[in-house]
Amino acid sequence: MSYFDAASSAPLHPVARQALQASLDEGWADPARLYREGRRARLLLDAAREAAADAVGCRPDELVFTPSGTRAVHSGVAGVLAGRRRVGRHLVVSAVEHSSVLHAAAALEAEGGSVTEVGVDRAGAVSAAAFAAALRADTALACLQSANHEVGTVQPVAEAAEACRAAGVPLLVDAAQSLAWGRVEGDWSLLTGSAHKWGGPAGVGLLVVRKGVRFAAQGPADERESGRAAGFENIPAVVAAAASLRAVRAEAAAEDARLRELTERIRARVPGLVPDVEVVGDPARRLPHVVTFSCLYVDGETLLHELDRAGFSVSSGSSCTSSTLTPSHVLRAMGVLSEGNVRVSLPFGTAEGDVERFLEVLPGTVAAVRERLGATAVTAPAPEGEASLVVDALGKRCPIPVIELAKVIGDVPVGGTVTVLSDDEAARLDIPAWCEMRGQEYVGEEPAERGSAYVVRRLS
Repeated sequence: MSYFDAASSAPLHPVARQALQASLDEGWADPARLYREGRRARLLLDAAREAAADAVGCRPDELVFTPSGTRAVHSGVAGVLAGRRRVGRHLVVSAVEHSSVLHAAAALEAEGGSVTEVGVDRAGAVSAAAFAAALRADTALACLQSANHEVGTVQPVAEAAEACRAAGVPLLVDAAQSLAWGRVEGDWSLLTGSAHKWGGPAGVGLLVVRKGVRFAAQGPADERESGRAAGFENIPAVVAAAASLRAVRAEAAAEDARLRELTERIRARVPGLVPDVEVVGDPARRLPHVVTFSCLYVDGETLLHELDRAGFSVSSGSSCTSSTLTPSHVLRAMGVLSEGNVRVSLPFGTAEGDVERFLEVLPGTVAAVRERLGATAVTAPAPEGEASLVVDALGKRCPIPVIELAKVIGDVPVGGTVTVLSDDEAARLDIPAWCEMRGQEYVGEEPAERGSAYVVRRLS
């Protein structure tokens, strides 16, 4: 079995396991107590904080441990918004932030605040100039991830931080995906991370608040972690998190080069092995271990199940899953194909042979799913046909509306149109993406009695 979902959660690093087992015997006491066991626990906690702070690039007294990366984000956003309430209630985020940031933004809007989402290009990258332009006199906080969790695109954090500093606005950086690979550059104000992303144990996050940032911790006061993270510290887990972060950093340079070559191999070869595939994300400014692609005419949930049966654990931002009927907000913001989406994120130590076997298995797996959905009947456009056609795909879910469109586009002449009637939310993204991939013109969306009417003009 090959585990290719490190961006969701990395396997526990051997150093983390060793540190966890050792500190279970030494770090069980209350670090706030003055007796011997308490002092020993305090020494472990302080050493872990210093190691984590060194890895992040901050002072130890600026870093606190939280129960998760999500809690770190929520505490960071809430604390700054409360601390800078007199400035205003405006928050700036990118459209591709992790859901924890977007949920915090939604909570602010529910309380009467305002949020500006900065869009991204088709590679998933934020424009530093657009981010700077979103800052206002009443902006209390801005948030920008260091690298995207679904497509691996690295964001211009240093440039955004410079703009925020000039505007007097703190910048919170969600660095969960990138901390294993190095420090986040730039003059940021707050930073969050999550240990299970770099091979530490789940249940440990970190929040860094630079000195000078106005911050008012929310919720009942607690003497633990400078009042910014309530509850008894899980010292064994914290020690393991810090130890594993230091360990992966020592391996990062070599693994960066090795895994980048493997993901580049996937990026280069998949379009040749599988027809009608779009590789998404920035080809150069990206995390070394993440590669994402989408396959036309494929049910994403079925594809993931079939790859799992073949021995590969991958994830997806596809809309075609039982848990959601809407596309990934990241893929939607990028304007790229969502159906049949596969994210491969390689953990440290991934063998070259596992990647080669994945490339061998993938074409047959995609072909089998397409055949099951009837997509093998998709043919090249014919030279003659009706001037316009209407395809009724109401009640049919992704990827069926796109498959139906592809089947009939050849039945209209060049310049003719096909109107697809669909009530599937994913069609709003996937039909324009199909047109982009196949060189056809997306005319637009029109209201319909049920759902929407998507009009496509045949160009070739």
